[in-house]
Amino acid sequence: MENIYKNLDLNKSSSKKLDWLLIQHEMKKKLGSEVYESWLKKIDFIDEFNNYILISVPTRFIRDWITSRYLDQILQIVKIFKKDLIRIEFKIVENNINLDNQNNIDIPSKKNENVSFLKDSFLQYNRVDHNKRFENFVTGNSNKLAYEASLKVTENLSHYNPLYIYGGVGMGKTHLLNSIGFELKKRKKVMFVPAERFMYQFIKSIKANDMVRFKEYFRNTDILLIDDIQFMNGKEAMQEEFFHTFNALLDKGSQIIVSADRSPNKLSRIQERIKSRFSGGLVVDIQKPDLELRRNIIENKINELNKLYADKIEISKEIKDFISLEISSSIRELVGAINRLISFSRIYNKLPNLAETKIVLKDLLNINENKVTIDLIQTLVCKFFKISKNEMLSSRRSRYLVRPRQTAIYLTKILTSKSLPEIGREFSNRDHTTIIHSVKTIERLKENDKDMAENINNLKNQILYNTKENEV
Repeated sequence: MENIYKNLDLNKSSSKKLDWLLIQHEMKKKLGSEVYESWLKKIDFIDEFNNYILISVPTRFIRDWITSRYLDQILQIVKIFKKDLIRIEFKIVENNINLDNQNNIDIPSKKNENVSFLKDSFLQYNRVDHNKRFENFVTGNSNKLAYEASLKVTENLSHYNPLYIYGGVGMGKTHLLNSIGFELKKRKKVMFVPAERFMYQFIKSIKANDMVRFKEYFRNTDILLIDDIQFMNGKEAMQEEFFHTFNALLDKGSQIIVSADRSPNKLSRIQERIKSRFSGGLVVDIQKPDLELRRNIIENKINELNKLYADKIEISKEIKDFISLEISSSIRELVGAINRLISFSRIYNKLPNLAETKIVLKDLLNINENKVTIDLIQTLVCKFFKISKNEMLSSRRSRYLVRPRQTAIYLTKILTSKSLPEIGREFSNRDHTTIIHSVKTIERLKENDKDMAENINNLKNQILYNTKENEV
């Protein structure tokens, strides 16, 4: 980066300086005392110039942490006090001496890497997720080629250029792009940006008449990673700029890695010459995970979560097998299912049984509410207790009828989104207070009667998975 102090004119500093104490107070108020005391208190104000301020922090780590998490908000707070300020520059001052009253500022040389230039229109969108690395990417037959190609790129730049990875939602494309970025940023200048962010920045630069800076920003990198390229569809002017950026990076030997939800030739409303460039590199796909891979992902995720806690949670083989069989279309949903079950176990201090697992993962298992009707609940409860539906819906208060009726009402309440009056109408126009009493009665019985709790779980299972072999 060119020396940002090259044309610095100290005489043009504003005579009316910002009151940094007021800004600190506002940061503490808006971002919270904990964040302020841990990070923002370490910021010292140096000076204010035409349209930016210079501040200092003691280490690069603190600078990077602040810029990646809080800089957008800090700039907005600064603008409250002076709206003409549009950027913030950092300087590393290891001894953290407050330079507020310092008259002379040392002009750093071009090689000084402790100064970071940040403008409000380019606020650190280049963020690599350190939790997504090659080490925790689980491979199988469906994704091995994409994994090996991604790994090869980190070893030999421009060997596959561009590398185009495509696959369905939640298959691990973003994980691989993060892994590449994490590995290469140790020695190369890496830019990782979603296609929608590229589009947003392009539009913003046009409105601000600042396309020169946009071009410099996106073409001055060794590695360009763009996620979800399909979102560029139909944006002709932006595709034109992307095409030229793409060519400029290839000409200078930069590596380009792109992800999408479909192959290049199936991208809709994308210029043919761009699709041709994509097809000219290495195109690899990630297919749906097979059963073995799904099982390995489940084991890996459970082990990963258990490392975070002293008390280990062991999910039964029955439930692991059930999840790996039922959730087959998305790795992200598979991981989400494990997260839910682990959370359930820690919240309720118990391992979920199969029926509870089906409830917790209801939406992931494609058990939608339309399949769970009040009529279905009533029918299966009557079969279970060996009574007729007419008996259950009657006004009779015999014990052998009251308990099945209360059970059906309880299951209707927890398995559907029907209101209390709606449920009452379906049970022979019973009052909503009767519905509340029935629900509370079954909840109390479940806590004290193991047989009752087991019966309720069996009925849940039959209702959610209404198959012939489950019917009683």
